[in-house]
Amino acid sequence: MNPLYKGKAKYISTWALALVFAGITLYAGNKSFHQSYFHSTLTNDTAFKNIVATLVVDTPPVKTNDSNMIRPKIKDTVMAVTDTITFKASKDSLDAPITYHADDSMVLDVPTKTILLYGKENKVQYADNDLAAPHIEFNQQTHLVTAYFVKDSTGKVIAWPTFTQKDFKSVSDTIRFDMKNGRGITKGTYTKQDEMFVYGERIKKVTQEVFYAYRGRFTTCNLDTPHFAFVSNKIKFVNKKMAYTGPVHPEVEGIPLPITLPFGIFPLSQGRHSGLIAPTFTANEQLGLALEGIGYYKIINDNWDAVARGTLYSYGGWTASISPRYYKRYHYRGNFNLNIQHFRDLDNTGARNFNITWSHSADTKSRPGVTFNASVNAGSSKFNASIPNNPQRNFQNQMNSSITYSKVWKEGFNLTISANHNQNTAQNLINLNLPDIGFNVNTLYPLRSKNSVGNYKWYENLGVALNSNVKSLTYFYDTASNITRQLVDKLQWGGSHSVPISLSLPPLGPLQLAPSVSYQEYWYQNKFIRRWNAADNKVDSTITKGFYSAREMNFGFSGTTRIFGMIGFGKNSRVQAIKHEIRPSFGFSYHPDMNGKDHYSFQVDNTGKNFQRASIYDGNIFSAFGEGKSGAITFGVDNNIQMKVKSKNIADTGDAAIKKVTLLDGFSINSSYNLLADSFKLQPFSIQARTNLFEKVSITANGTTMPYQTDSRGAFIDKVVWRKKPFSLGTLTSGNIALQTSFKGGDKKEKLPNTNDPNMLNNTSGMPQDEYQQEAQYISKNPGEFANFNIPWSLSFSYALTYIRTLKTDYSGYYGQISQNVSFNGTLNLTAKWQIGGSGYYNITTGEINGVSMYLTREMHCWQMAINISPVGKYRYFNISISPKSGILRDLKINRTRYFYDL
Repeated sequence: MNPLYKGKAKYISTWALALVFAGITLYAGNKSFHQSYFHSTLTNDTAFKNIVATLVVDTPPVKTNDSNMIRPKIKDTVMAVTDTITFKASKDSLDAPITYHADDSMVLDVPTKTILLYGKENKVQYADNDLAAPHIEFNQQTHLVTAYFVKDSTGKVIAWPTFTQKDFKSVSDTIRFDMKNGRGITKGTYTKQDEMFVYGERIKKVTQEVFYAYRGRFTTCNLDTPHFAFVSNKIKFVNKKMAYTGPVHPEVEGIPLPITLPFGIFPLSQGRHSGLIAPTFTANEQLGLALEGIGYYKIINDNWDAVARGTLYSYGGWTASISPRYYKRYHYRGNFNLNIQHFRDLDNTGARNFNITWSHSADTKSRPGVTFNASVNAGSSKFNASIPNNPQRNFQNQMNSSITYSKVWKEGFNLTISANHNQNTAQNLINLNLPDIGFNVNTLYPLRSKNSVGNYKWYENLGVALNSNVKSLTYFYDTASNITRQLVDKLQWGGSHSVPISLSLPPLGPLQLAPSVSYQEYWYQNKFIRRWNAADNKVDSTITKGFYSAREMNFGFSGTTRIFGMIGFGKNSRVQAIKHEIRPSFGFSYHPDMNGKDHYSFQVDNTGKNFQRASIYDGNIFSAFGEGKSGAITFGVDNNIQMKVKSKNIADTGDAAIKKVTLLDGFSINSSYNLLADSFKLQPFSIQARTNLFEKVSITANGTTMPYQTDSRGAFIDKVVWRKKPFSLGTLTSGNIALQTSFKGGDKKEKLPNTNDPNMLNNTSGMPQDEYQQEAQYISKNPGEFANFNIPWSLSFSYALTYIRTLKTDYSGYYGQISQNVSFNGTLNLTAKWQIGGSGYYNITTGEINGVSMYLTREMHCWQMAINISPVGKYRYFNISISPKSGILRDLKINRTRYFYDL
């Protein structure tokens, strides 16, 4: 053939071969190519509707006498032929191509239209159906695909058939399904539905979402032979949603239990689903047996849902709660809770209380510059103490609420309006602060030019701001009558306005200097005057209501600097160096005596010698200004000490080779000296210290000392203490020390369950606001069920001490109040499967032990056993529970709980 035609012939042959495989006759000139006995393969199952082919051909060559092929005299003609080939699709054609792969070999049986794939992992993919197995058969006539498992010469299974369709995946002994309609039957099939492991002797899949199981079981145990399972001969599964069974019974270690239910409904997915909430059975010494927590969860729409719960007691009491929630993405979220208690004990008496909570937060993206937040917790004073079976809540005697609206303008103005509530349930006292209005103007720089270029001049840093606050307070006792009259009689209001003026000067070498001026004004409602009543030998008080004001100005100048020192220990020492940083501060402040006229002295006893100074504005919302002019020198110093330690790992280089260890985070002493005062010129010392030793022991301490001597009554006299005690800082008037530490073994990355975080608990009735808080509360009440066996041991300890020097009520002297308490928490693995733990709180001052609890837990793979006990305190209890670990089946636990109270 002439080389000129080789490319053309190859091009035509390729199209001819493709069309013949499609079962189509191609005509080229006077010749035709057709395969009379062609058997369709996997590739021809794609239905060809319309084919548009463009053929490029030359004019046929002519023969000469020497039989050579030569070009004709007529020039080559390029002819484009466009044709549409229409044919009727086969009834057995599929809707998509099939992709297949054989690890070892493929056998094509043409007469029977069957393909067999052999290998360790053969694959067939059609649409969203994926099949992998060591032996796969496909019958084109019936569209059936069959997969089997294969054993090697030793009888060990090489691989199991695996079928995947969207989010459904199964492993079986045998799989047979119709490629065209997706239906199929499997034998010995394992599949997983969320937390549920499902097995069926035979499973029939009828649609993508629904399949049926014969002699099936489902469990949360991931073993081939599970520790427990629920077994039924007939099960209907709706993929990732629900499972419905006929008669169902539980099995433990393959042994059927003599418990059979006529039917079963099991959830197979997490997320929001309306439905019943299963109760738990408990017992209470005062209220009797209880069906606790029975309720219903309702999805209202995409933005709202609600939980209704209740508890019934055998002695006639009950509780009820309704908890709607709302959430709109990028706008707001919140929840509301109403809880009612109606208790009745053996004497037909009991508590009738209520509690309301509301939590709301707005997304700042929805309305930039505007925020609205609410956190409300209010109700009857006896509500917390009356909650059954919840010792933690029984000890809480505070309720707080806050509702806040704020708006910020880009010009630097911001407005805040809030309402606050504080309730002491032990005293039945409820304090209300509403409204509380604050208006602030951020620092303005009036000397700066709008089109300033480069750095500001020093005088351009002069700034002026405004802070204003107006609020009202009232209170009432919920046990007293006529609450409205109490609110009106106890109402107080007041206002505060402050105008700070500041100037930030450039550094002068190592010194940073800053002058300041401030003006402050208070608005008062009452004048409060005390006088000695000689007839009754007591102090009488007189209150006069009206509108009063007082003001004060301050002028100041402050400076700070930093001093560094370091001690080196040589290259061979593991401690490379110790660095000491000293941060001294100093300043001068002056304010004139603008409020001396508002202060007076009054007699406090019948001797006529002891007097106290007071202000006529004492007892108002905003405290009274001090008397006398002041020209004070302020001074203070803060310290920080760090140590550089060489790493123990020789391989560490660079920054990793040296580790910084903080020995002292801070130790500061601050005070001032009033040059213009006629007495007590040296002001109290404020002392603070903080450190985190070896990143294990956190210690904080602070205190206030008065550097003066005292008389026989304990009152301070104008003589500095150093005249008698040269190395003393004076008399301690207040102080506190707090120490915290924790240790644990094993992997440091492992975490213990948080059982003491109050923010994780529902602040209302122990009933959950949402799924997260429900889980948190359950962990808090049952720590043994959430033990971490990867931590062999753990110990945490905290200690707190508080001291305050207080004047006696009869003004005869002073006494010190000390409060100390200790809390602890620890765990210990007795074996790889047994763990013991405990926690407690001890008030050293009162000698009372509160909240002591212990637990013993056993890890049983998919099950857990826990014993929780609180043996001491006013509220005592014990709890024994055996339950699956899965949250889906938690309500199937075996539980025994008893509570004991000291009335």
